[in-house]
Amino acid sequence: MQPIIIVLIILVVLVFIALIKTIQVIPQASAAIVERFGRYTRTLNAGLNIVVPFIDSIRNRIDLREQVVPFPPQPVITQDNLVVNIDTVIYYQVTDARAATYEVASYIQAIEQLTVTTLRNIIGGMDLERTLTSREEINAALRGVLDEATGKWGIRVNRVELKAIEPPTSIQDSMEKQMRADRDKRAAILQAEGVRQSEILRAEGEKQSAILRAEGEAKAAALRAEGEAQAIRTVFESIHAGDPDQKLLSYQYLQMLPKIAEGDANKLWIVPSEIGDALKGLSGAFGNLGGGMPGFNTGNNSGNNSGNNSGNNSGNTGNGPSERREQPPLD
Repeated sequence: MQPIIIVLIILVVLVFIALIKTIQVIPQASAAIVERFGRYTRTLNAGLNIVVPFIDSIRNRIDLREQVVPFPPQPVITQDNLVVNIDTVIYYQVTDARAATYEVASYIQAIEQLTVTTLRNIIGGMDLERTLTSREEINAALRGVLDEATGKWGIRVNRVELKAIEPPTSIQDSMEKQMRADRDKRAAILQAEGVRQSEILRAEGEKQSAILRAEGEAKAAALRAEGEAQAIRTVFESIHAGDPDQKLLSYQYLQMLPKIAEGDANKLWIVPSEIGDALKGLSGAFGNLGGGMPGFNTGNNSGNNSGNNSGNNSGNTGNGPSERREQPPLD
């Protein structure tokens, strides 16, 4: 009785193991390689799959999602014989599980070595400055070479990125000094441009100010001249409206004589010929006033003034419209 129970238990265990080996569940975005007696049979896709237990075996399970693999820094020599360390990052995806299993022993190691050799070939044809400024060019060249080489491995390289490019320490110091000198140069240029622009703006402002000042002075002079002309016109019209006689004009003429003789430097001044007419008019006026006043001798004054005025007028007529009289110097 006991041997039968043991045999049944063994059979149940074997059936359970067979069921486990028969039913294979493959996760999404994954694939499995099935071999029968060591030979490739088929590729299991995502979902529930049935295999023959103890005959079929799962060789490899492959993740079909895009993978990111960073590679350690690699020393690379540039065209100008400088050693730089370059870190790379590869984004790849398995497109054929069978080729990735049987065409290459380790596709990650193969991609790494291919990246290193290709990177050295590309950087070897560039100098340091071009290497530091040509990341996109290097990335495109690496991707083209890797995609072509890994196609037969069932691998597609989606992106290749240079994570870091580290030149030697001495070169970094020289680059920092050069960059600092360039910044100082640009700062000096910008400062000079600012000063130049400031001077230009100041000169433009002074020019505009001078123009506006000159225009203001011209308008003020014009308005002043118009005012003086209007004043003269008004005075002239007032005089003509008042109809002054010869006596008043002669009196005003004599009042202007002291102003003509003003000044310490006036040693010679001109007496106009019209002053004789003014004196004649005044003498006549005073004579008329004297005749009306008691005790005023009109005859002698009239005779004397007439004789003097006649002689003066005759002399003026012979000499011209005016004569020069020297004024004695004032103490």
